[in-house]
Amino acid sequence: MFLRCKTRKKNGKAHRYWSIVENQRGAGDKVVQRHVLYLGEINDRQEAAWQKSIEVFPDGELQPRTVALFPADRALEVEADAHIVRVKLSEMALRRPRQWGACWLACHLYQELELDKFWAERLPPSRKGTRWDLILQTLCVYRWLDPGSEWRLHREWFERSAMGDLLDADFAALAEAHKLYECHDLLLEHKSALFTHLTQRWRDLFNAKFDVLLYDLTSTYFESDPPFPESDKRKYGYSRDKRSDCGQVVIALIVTPEGFPLAYEVLAGNTSDKSTLKDFLAKIEKQYGKAQRIWVMDRGIPTEDILEQMRQSDPPVLYLVGTPKGRLSELEEKLTALPWHQAREGVEVKLLPAAGEVYVFAQSRDRVHKERAMRRRQMHWLRDRFKELAEMKPKRDALLMKLGAAKQQAPVAWRLFDVRVPDAPRRRKPKNQKTDTPEPEFSFALRWDKLRVARRREGRYLLRSNMPERPPVQLWEFYLQLVQVEQAFKDLKGDLGLRPIYHQDSARIEAHIFIAFQAYCLHVTLGRRLRDLAPGLTPRSVLEKLGALQMLDVHLPTTDGREVILTRYTQPEPDQQLLLEKLKLKLPAQPPPKITAAQARAK
Repeated sequence: MFLRCKTRKKNGKAHRYWSIVENQRGAGDKVVQRHVLYLGEINDRQEAAWQKSIEVFPDGELQPRTVALFPADRALEVEADAHIVRVKLSEMALRRPRQWGACWLACHLYQELELDKFWAERLPPSRKGTRWDLILQTLCVYRWLDPGSEWRLHREWFERSAMGDLLDADFAALAEAHKLYECHDLLLEHKSALFTHLTQRWRDLFNAKFDVLLYDLTSTYFESDPPFPESDKRKYGYSRDKRSDCGQVVIALIVTPEGFPLAYEVLAGNTSDKSTLKDFLAKIEKQYGKAQRIWVMDRGIPTEDILEQMRQSDPPVLYLVGTPKGRLSELEEKLTALPWHQAREGVEVKLLPAAGEVYVFAQSRDRVHKERAMRRRQMHWLRDRFKELAEMKPKRDALLMKLGAAKQQAPVAWRLFDVRVPDAPRRRKPKNQKTDTPEPEFSFALRWDKLRVARRREGRYLLRSNMPERPPVQLWEFYLQLVQVEQAFKDLKGDLGLRPIYHQDSARIEAHIFIAFQAYCLHVTLGRRLRDLAPGLTPRSVLEKLGALQMLDVHLPTTDGREVILTRYTQPEPDQQLLLEKLKLKLPAQPPPKITAAQARAK
């Protein structure tokens, strides 16, 4: 093995990059060079500190051959032999492989949002020197990359990651179990300030606009045993996670059409959706001032009183909301008499003016085809299932169980069928009673009236707004952007592992959600960058690709009993390098080498 230098010129300056390679003889006595280890660039400052050479011990040779680390063409002076380190390459060891690439990207985005500066000002070191800001950064990166419990971070994840190398701190400073939990107690008082800071950073980085706000709610459940204290927000209520057996909290979230979160609030688990909007309107106005914002919401959130207050406020608060199905039934006769207008290709609308408002009845050709295909698929499956049950002729109790499972599998199609089951048998039957009529058997029939109504409403939505001057197609597009807040909930619960929550203390429960919110901010920032520079890629795919970049320690024993330690991240593969170039990211310089003292190695 030997050292190989590769010189590259950048901006008129020559850079030397070093690698350890070896010759291998293949078929036909052809000699090829195999790349063993990439050492990176060793600059003049390191040379002045080290002033050394390394010795290579080729296989089959008894005497070492010295290869100068800094060749003569650089005109650098080497001092006495006491400063020369001779290395035994035959005893080279690679230790502590750990994940580096995704951790580095997360820390880069953390710094790009200036969260390091934000928290350094608000979380000063403790009297014992505890860096709470770095512990929080570790928690956020962990929540984004590989979410789990704080105990798992302490027990195994930190040692398998390069967070200690990136933050220049050790396990005791960043991953002690009690420090991970105590850090939660310091965060909530800075929540409003963080919202303001992030909105300004997104304006600076992406020229983000916050004039259209998407508002929705979700719930997340707990793996904890009741009863809960009276003041606790963990309550039983309508569970969007299908876990009504668990206590939960409700999370109200506001995001922009680009996915940037503006604010969120943690509410009691039994909070009704329609009781949340009034407080949130006041919260946004207090924090960001009065402005003419457009609120886009789904049906069931605003009440008639709240909509009236939004119309009467100064300046008026603009809104676009979906309407309940009952409202569509009320207005169906009036809407039927109106003609369709082409808003754009594939989208038609009908406008029905009202007092200070306008109803927009929109139909999308693509949505019609999609919803109709979904409904037909469920109907065909449910019809075939009914036929199977009719042939099986199970007992009544077993039949009811199987029908319940079928209803859960195809809820939309179930409403279109009339299903009849045998009556429950009587407990006692009179001795002399004779029944001439047989018991009714299981039967089903299609409800054509319900099917005709379903066909008329597929791919059609009735929207309500106090913006009659806006083009109908724009209102339709605003409403379709509600998928962004649904995607935010999906990312929080899926990629970021928000649920279930295992914390027992109320403040730490909210701090856990707060940390997940910051991790989501990293996620959406990377997604916004990908939209401009590498469309088609998702944040998770980028993390998986860069997660293959590992960091390891190269241990090189010396002839005088010491050990040279080179901490190196692996050289990017061509696909990883292409991704870095697309995202306009430049990897940092390799860490400087270290050398152990002879007495330390002897121990």
